[in-house]
Formats: sequence, C-alpha cells, structure tokens
Amino acid sequence: MLLSLTKTCQMNKNTPHVSFVLTTMLLLFSIACSNKAKTEQAAISTFALLDADTVMFNSFVDCNMAEAWIGDTFRIFPGKYGEDTVWGAAKELMFADGSNAPEAFATTAEGFSRPKLPEVAPIGQPGFHGAMWFETVYQSDEDRSGKTLYAVYHNENYPQNLPYNDSTGQGYINHLWPQGLRGPATAAAVCRIGIVKSEDGGRNWVNKGLFIEDLQARMILKPYNTSNTFAGGVGDPSAVRSGDYLYLFFGEYSYPMPYDSATYNKQTEWSGQCISVARIAIKDLDDPQGKAQRWNGNSFGAAWNGTGKPIASLQIAVDSGGSAASSPEGGFHWGPSVSWNNYLNCWVMLMGKVTGPSWAGSSIYISFNRNKDLSTGNNAQQWSTPSLLLDRPGYFLWYPSLQPLDTEEDIRNKYTCMNLGKRARLYVKFIKPDKSIYASAHIIEFEK
Repeated sequence: MLLSLTKTCQMNKNTPHVSFVLTTMLLLFSIACSNKAKTEQAAISTFALLDADTVMFNSFVDCNMAEAWIGDTFRIFPGKYGEDTVWGAAKELMFADGSNAPEAFATTAEGFSRPKLPEVAPIGQPGFHGAMWFETVYQSDEDRSGKTLYAVYHNENYPQNLPYNDSTGQGYINHLWPQGLRGPATAAAVCRIGIVKSEDGGRNWVNKGLFIEDLQARMILKPYNTSNTFAGGVGDPSAVRSGDYLYLFFGEYSYPMPYDSATYNKQTEWSGQCISVARIAIKDLDDPQGKAQRWNGNSFGAAWNGTGKPIASLQIAVDSGGSAASSPEGGFHWGPSVSWNNYLNCWVMLMGKVTGPSWAGSSIYISFNRNKDLSTGNNAQQWSTPSLLLDRPGYFLWYPSLQPLDTEEDIRNKYTCMNLGKRARLYVKFIKPDKSIYASAHIIEFEK
C-alpha cells in the first residue's frame, strides 16, 4: 500500500511476468545464499528461524496476505485495486485457490482470477474513493458454507481525488500539502481502513463503509512533514477475532491533536504514533462506519475518527532511536500481522521497522501477547517488547506474515495467517529500488 518508488516493477504494466520472475529469482537466490545464520535474539526463547527451500510468489503483493478457507479450498486475495492519483488506476487485486496454502501461493500469474469490486465513485460524490488493498479476511461463523466474508482493506486517497467536504468533514485540503513519493509535483497519500463484504466466497464484493480514519485536522503538513510518504492517517492493518469483537491492529501516522505548524513538536507527534488498536462488534460489520472504538489509554473509548493511544510496549523510545512518522529518519514499528498460535496458546505479532526515508528498514520484529481474551482490562495492550526476527541489510523488508504449511495438521485444522500451529512459513516482501519480490526462505518454529 505504501506507494513507493520501489513499485517500479509493479507499475510497469508492459513488463511480461516471465521476465519479472526470472529477474526476481536471481534476486531471491542472493538473499537465500546469504541466509545461513539463525536468529541470535535471546530476549524471547519461544521461536527459532530455520532456513528452508526458497518459495517465490508469482503475483503482485503490497500488503498483508488476506485469505480464508472456502470449504476445502484455500483462497488468497493479494493485490491493489482502484483509483490512484499518483500511480494511476490499478486492477491487480485478484484471488487464487489451492487445496492448501502452499498450493495457492504457488499459483502462476495467469492462474489468478479477478473479483468484482466496488466501483470508484466520481469525485465529490458518495461512495468508494481511492485505492484498496485487502489486509485481512474475517469469515462469518453464522454461514456454514463459509462463503460470507468481510475483508478489512487499506485505502489511500489524496486531496485531488477526495477534496474536503464541509458537510461530512471528510476529505483533504490541498494547502501546504506534503510532497509524495514521485517528487515535488506529487502529493503524499492519506490512508484509511474500511470493510467490504462478499456472500459468494470472494467473487463479488460490496463496500460497507469505513472502519476507522483520521480527519484533515490531524494531517501533518509543510514545513514539518518531509517523509515523502503519508500526510497522516491509519493503515497497514491486521484484524483478529476475540470474543464478540474484531480487533484491528494498525499503523497510526497522524498528529495526536490538531496540527498547527506554530506549535508543532516532533516528540508530541512521536507520542501518538506506532502500532495502535481499535475494535468493532462482529454484529456491526454490515454497517461499520462510526461503530468502531479506539484504545484511549484506559479503555476502548475513543471515537472511530478520534485520537487513540498507541501500544506503548511497541513504541521505540526517543533515546533508542524513536522518532516521528513525518520525519525522514524513521524510528517506529509498523505493518502488524497478528495471528493466534494454538501451540503456544498466545497471540503473535510480526512487524516492520522504519529506519529511514520512504519507509526504509531492513528488519522484521516479533512480539507476543499471552491474553487470549483481548476484551478484559488492558489485555489488548500487553505485548512483549519486540525482538529481532530477521535482518537483511541493503533491502527494505515489508509486510511479514506467517503462513500455514501443507502438513496434515495444518490442513485438518484449516489454518490461515490468523490461526496457526507450532511451525509456519515466514513470508516477507524484499525490496530494492529497482526490484520487488514477495517470498519465503524460512520456517519459524515455536517452542514452549
């Protein structure tokens, strides 16, 4: 979703997939050859990262991998769809099937199918605007067929395609707007999070509305926003069910109060950013807008478009290199991928770490939360200090996820990226300025 300069390969629609695959195979080979050492992180002794055969994904990925079992079919939903002011229109949000996860992940580029997605509304009219990426698929347990799905999507817009609307308070004012990733003539994006629904296993989708968003007043503008990425917003989410709620873990990129250049303070910005959490009742997924609540520091009491508090244990302290999302030096964790681990009996979160401009960062981190019920007290906040899982200097590492294997146990239990066992595949997007691949060269093994 971060529409960065590293999307050169994806944006060049005239490049044949075969040529892309040959190029990226060479890149991944160099990664695998350098991957001899297991993690030396000793802070948490419940995992080991093991070298494995290299598996490369054959289509475009720029987000968490959304997936679900439809009967005995494992279905994945990678890609991007919609209108993009900076990068152009996209139709790469597709789906592929397999009898298990590895089979679905091995689908050739030609083997993907295109679902019917919500039409992009004209500028100034109600409806879906911008571009979407599916991040999580929640499968309704009220439909025994397994075909009723809710996809949580990351959404990006700009002042040009979503101008400010006085009557709704939505949209953005193109004044002192920060620069985007393609130079001074382009605008930085704003991310939001929404929900779409399918009743036929993901072939047709209807937009149900926004889950959460940050409004114009909290956008971080010139002269202080120099990251060339986001003006603000909420995005890069991962959602899991606990009890009667869907819990959304997401990146928070806005100022924690109305932005004013006269009173702007970098540490104040830092204090309200990193990975945050909100929740929505399962019963409200068909009409979500305005129903979600963010963590406010004491409870889930902040409005869906208000100001919440990030998860403190996941923030990087200022004296340890932590900084604001609008600055080019980075210094924060982002892009959570959350799963319940049936072997450990706890939640597991993977995340990236930004250490430079344009979301640069070569490492992946892992954190644990042993509270199965996220609704009690501050259980949703009790994540361990992130530990290093993987580092590949010279690359950007984005969108880590744990994926099920083709073992009898994983297939019998219908594991997905949201629900896993003792062993799982680690997938990551590996990026250099002229190349981008989504691949796996490791298996993670947990120990009690």
